[in-house]
Amino acid sequence: MSDIKILENSRTDFEKTEIKENSFTSPIQEEDSDSPFDSSHLARDINARVLTLLTLGSAIGTGHIIGTGTSLVRGGPASLFIAYCFVGALLTVVIFSLGEMAAFLPMDKGFSGYVNKYFDRSFGFAAGYNYFLKYAIVLGANMTGFGLVIQFWRPDLNVGIWAAVLYVFCIACNFLPVRYYGELEFVLTIAKLLTLLGIYIVCLVITCGGGPSGKTIGFQYWREEAFLPYLVPGNTGKFLGWWAAVISSLFGFIGVETAGIFFGEAANPKKTIPRASRQVLIRIGFFYIFGVFMLTLVANPKSPLLVKAGGTSANASPFVIAIKESGIKVLPSFINGCLLIFIASSANTDIYICSRQLYGLAKDGEAPKIFLKLTENRVPWVGCIAGSILGLLAFMNTKEGAATAFSYITSTVSVFGVMNWIYILLAYIGYQRAIIAQNVPREAIPFRMWFQPYLSYVALGFIVIITFFNGYSAFVNTFKYKNFITCYIGILANAVLIIGHKLWYRTKFVNPAEVDLELGARSEKI
Repeated sequence: MSDIKILENSRTDFEKTEIKENSFTSPIQEEDSDSPFDSSHLARDINARVLTLLTLGSAIGTGHIIGTGTSLVRGGPASLFIAYCFVGALLTVVIFSLGEMAAFLPMDKGFSGYVNKYFDRSFGFAAGYNYFLKYAIVLGANMTGFGLVIQFWRPDLNVGIWAAVLYVFCIACNFLPVRYYGELEFVLTIAKLLTLLGIYIVCLVITCGGGPSGKTIGFQYWREEAFLPYLVPGNTGKFLGWWAAVISSLFGFIGVETAGIFFGEAANPKKTIPRASRQVLIRIGFFYIFGVFMLTLVANPKSPLLVKAGGTSANASPFVIAIKESGIKVLPSFINGCLLIFIASSANTDIYICSRQLYGLAKDGEAPKIFLKLTENRVPWVGCIAGSILGLLAFMNTKEGAATAFSYITSTVSVFGVMNWIYILLAYIGYQRAIIAQNVPREAIPFRMWFQPYLSYVALGFIVIITFFNGYSAFVNTFKYKNFITCYIGILANAVLIIGHKLWYRTKFVNPAEVDLELGARSEKI
């Protein structure tokens, strides 16, 4: 018996040694091998084809089609284009940093899981609730926008009717198994991308003189005044115009990082996540930067229609205004219909993200365990219900006074989105320190961006500066307290979450040498 026991102990020691030796190559393989059959975790049923499309177009919404008009009026064509290039470069660093962490050690805890693991538990707590609040509130805004777009054809019907239709549709979609949800978003994303492609082609035809008027525009608006002054005259005003475009473009890009939520349910993450992360370059380069460039060619920044534009329908889109002024009369209704697809897809994603954020917070012990409850298809159904509740705020917009108050609430949401970029970069810096402290070999990292971690520090610095000075307009000429509140209340809310949690739990920043990189994949299953 003693010999048998010695043999068993020897075998156990050998297995431990084998795990230790292969610790930096096995986590992903282990995660892939049995996670699809683990009923206590989310399903990894989003395949590479679907993940690629979701990464490309999941968050393209009305902000890109409509919101660019304000930036064009304030800063001019050159300011808008340079601003999009600048912010697009920062966002590329954010997404690639997130992709590296997710490919090395996949998690189904959302962004807060990475912050908890690599940086600080209090920051992870704030990151989770920050992102949940952002999308829970935006859901109501998207539902309202859906009704306003339909009023393009039926102004006699109340917005609340169409908001209710979209509300029921999105809740039903989020209770589907994730593979069916992914396929639905796959179709909606294709429709969005084809719409954008069609709009860009029309813009190219117009600027080349192919419109009904036959006028060739080319770089006319760039030559007349590439940089427009904003708030004050002269060069200072031109700088403020560019800065306004930077702020607007930053908020226009918000949502691209939602691909990181889909990473948590990606099949074969070692291969699919790096591929999907690289696709973001196409999305940023073509669908955003190239699209904005085409807009600057066809849209007159001093057009009376563009200056007076407002609202959520296609009438407020600078693309539509440019098409109207070219003499094309049919497309506005078509684009308005396409906007319904954009908004429906965004609202659908809002509930998805809210439910996964609550699930991730519950796994880390920062939310009630009830949010860990899953359906037979491993959909976090309690989180779906909780995430959809704030969507009821949309029905405040059925009354004009409440709609005005609600507009101030929703305008603060963009700050919550930008804060999440900061959290992702903080998590990546902590992750980088951990792999250096524990001597993780380069070949054990499936995906890595060039010049890291230096690019992460640079991107973090710029994003912090932009976030801190995003409310500059509140201080120019006269102090505008409403602008000040909407621009900075998100920063205050995050500070309260971090400081309150740290004082209550007495948390400490993560020691890079103590981060579990060896058995991390196994510990994520416990």
